[in-house]
Amino acid sequence: SNQDTMPPTQWRHCVFAIYRCFGSEHVATATLPASFNDLLPHFLVEPDDEYIVKNKPVTLTCRSTPATQIYFKCNGEWVHQDDHLIDRTVDPATGLPIMQVKIDISRQQVEKIFGLDDYWCQCVAWSTTGTQKSQKAYVRIAYLRKNFEEEPMGKEVSLNQEVLLRCHPPEGVPPAEVEWQRNEHVIDPVSEPNFLVTGDRNLIIKQARLADTANYTCVAKNIVARRKSSPATVLVYVDGGWSDWSNWSECGVDCSMWRSRECTQPSPGTGGKDCQGIDLQSLNCTSQQCLQTANGVEDVALYVGIVAVALCLTLILIVVVLVYRRKKEGLDADVADSSILTTGFQPMGIKPSKPGVWAPRHRNSHLLTIQPDLTTTTTSYQGTLRSGHDGTTHTGTSKFSMTNGPLLDPLPNGSHHTLHNGKMTSDPAEFMTRLSNQMYFKTLPRDVANTSYGTFNFLGGRLTIPNTGISLLIPPEAIPRGKIYEIYLTAQRKEDLRLPLVGCQTLLSPIVSCGPPGVVLTRPTILSMDHCSDACPENWAIRLKKQNYEGVWEDVLMMGEELISEPYYCQLEAETCRVFSEQLGRFSLVGESLNMSAAKRLRLVLFSDAYCSTLEYNIRVYCMDDTQDVFKEVMQMERQLGGRLIDEPHVLLFKDSYHNLRLSIHDMPQAHWRSKLLSGYQEIPFYHIWNGSQRFLHCTFTLERLNLSTCELTCQLCVWQVEGEGQSFGLDFNIAKDSRPLDPEFLLMDNNPNGSALAGPSAFQIPYLIRQKICSSLDTPCPNGADWRLLAQRLKLDRHMSFFASKASPTSVILDLWEAQHFHSGNLNQLATVMADIGKQEAMIFLVSDGEC
Repeated sequence: SNQDTMPPTQWRHCVFAIYRCFGSEHVATATLPASFNDLLPHFLVEPDDEYIVKNKPVTLTCRSTPATQIYFKCNGEWVHQDDHLIDRTVDPATGLPIMQVKIDISRQQVEKIFGLDDYWCQCVAWSTTGTQKSQKAYVRIAYLRKNFEEEPMGKEVSLNQEVLLRCHPPEGVPPAEVEWQRNEHVIDPVSEPNFLVTGDRNLIIKQARLADTANYTCVAKNIVARRKSSPATVLVYVDGGWSDWSNWSECGVDCSMWRSRECTQPSPGTGGKDCQGIDLQSLNCTSQQCLQTANGVEDVALYVGIVAVALCLTLILIVVVLVYRRKKEGLDADVADSSILTTGFQPMGIKPSKPGVWAPRHRNSHLLTIQPDLTTTTTSYQGTLRSGHDGTTHTGTSKFSMTNGPLLDPLPNGSHHTLHNGKMTSDPAEFMTRLSNQMYFKTLPRDVANTSYGTFNFLGGRLTIPNTGISLLIPPEAIPRGKIYEIYLTAQRKEDLRLPLVGCQTLLSPIVSCGPPGVVLTRPTILSMDHCSDACPENWAIRLKKQNYEGVWEDVLMMGEELISEPYYCQLEAETCRVFSEQLGRFSLVGESLNMSAAKRLRLVLFSDAYCSTLEYNIRVYCMDDTQDVFKEVMQMERQLGGRLIDEPHVLLFKDSYHNLRLSIHDMPQAHWRSKLLSGYQEIPFYHIWNGSQRFLHCTFTLERLNLSTCELTCQLCVWQVEGEGQSFGLDFNIAKDSRPLDPEFLLMDNNPNGSALAGPSAFQIPYLIRQKICSSLDTPCPNGADWRLLAQRLKLDRHMSFFASKASPTSVILDLWEAQHFHSGNLNQLATVMADIGKQEAMIFLVSDGEC
């Protein structure tokens, strides 16, 4: 029976019926004083979430007053009265009876529940007036697996360099907490400010010191166990530096002076490089300074000695120069002179489309379509002039095509600089195998930042995860009448849940969970999420993947080959994917390139230190999938690091050509700045980007200002795929302050006043009654075609005609898609214009006031 809606008189009959069923010796009943007969029970103690450790049962407790009965209900079924431990007392202050019940939950009971749903219990308390339910308490089996999903890896770094050690703990319930140890001693970031533990549990050493040379261990622990990773050795080395020059010596008999320097400031240590260059310098004296000697034989001997010494010195100098040049060639073989750089990368100033606003998703204006000329070995540059929003013409983002010219040739002996995101490059097949072996994470995280919850009935509603581009539209009549569902929407972290990808497959969207799975829906919901493909269907085989109850990812839809009989359908837009689904669950979009023209959109974002008190200054360039959820995570991480955004994001098409991504910096004022990068560029391996599972790929450029008073920095930053497309950024800013106003939307500030969960009419642009009239008018086929088919054509949805026709109300599905597309920017007048063009009088109903609706 429906206990929550039954009137009090029927409750009394139900109580006596239970009394007769169980017998008087088993029923938890009490008699209330007459003066409290109109009080509903309220809970003094409600059951809390519990974890079963090993095989030890847990106890759930519930206490209520005034109450005549209390029972526990677990997973929708009543717990037998004999399993309750009952205790009755009286409140001395009010005289109200207090009832307390306890039940024990065993591991075997929890293991009987199969699937994604958790085992839950809640208690129900009765009084003569009515009933109350407690909160649900979830009981889970606690565990912690042995193997870390990602362990920290040792590395060698130079003094004052930033160090990132990654750690992804073993899967566990509850999720494992992480602490870091240095030589077996716990690191406390509060007392040691040079250390930072990020939100995703990685360790950052802000500026490596000699004392930071140590073994670092990641420790994961929860209520079950404690696991330690293999130690990662960090070695901080010191490159040698020259001391000042000594004073010049007196002029010698050979009419020359000498001075020397030593490699002691600092001396090379812990494997650091020795000083480069000569340690001895000579200079000819003036004729007045030369010593006067006797004529004759002594002069001849003196001259012979001088000539011999000069020849020896000349030979030594030649040898030193040759050695120096060979070493110099080994370091600078990949660095072109300033004239070549100026030719290949002209400095371009980047201006926003309007003062004070940076648009977050400018697309085609930044993409290069020039094919590389493989017959030439020089760099080529093409600039464009485009008109701004204010009518002025300004220089656009510079675009260029790179070939295997001098700037791109690898350094001798494979000594080019390569960035591996904190890890050494591994074999691609081994990398894919490691991803495919990830275990399915059965327990859905609760109360996480990237989760939205809501309660809905037949009127439907909408769930949104702010600043991620992820939303779930629940159309009217999708939930059967008389049913109320609690629905959640979660953006999973890719580090917590990885898809097994093979071959040329790549992750194109976030991994999104909506549920609970298994609920009955009478109409498809619409799940919206960003994707980062180039939206050229001829280049891709795109699949919608869904995780089943056993944790296995299955293909449920092939884009372009949809079957109307299946419970899933998909519309791929330029930047967004709309998934029609009659079943809730965990989804993601995976693409497999059909040719080397297939490309992903990368978002390039630049950050720097918000405050710089030293000579060194860092610029971080992130190369991430062009989806809002990844950008949100990077913004949150940079806030923790204290970074600031120094340029608007740019978009780069990254093709499936097996070529790596290269980054370089040029045109710095040499009198004020120099780069500490020894090679001409940094490089990110192709598979690290194409796979799509590593979210925070970035390169750090460490610059050094020659004077603390220098605050202005101008330079040119270039990012390109080898033999592919590229972007060039002109940077000009003050490192001491940032006075530029930023658009709130660009900074990921949620401006939605209605929150992330909207239920009922407030979740839709079209009023419910108006929607019903439109559907009744357009669902009926019309001989002249003035029905739902013409509506789909006018809304440019012709490709989905067969899908709409398979539904009981094609118009409703069309309007659902319109609602999903135009939630923030919906214009009812435009929709009314379309209705008027169709020739339906229903277009006039858009003029009805809200009160009449």
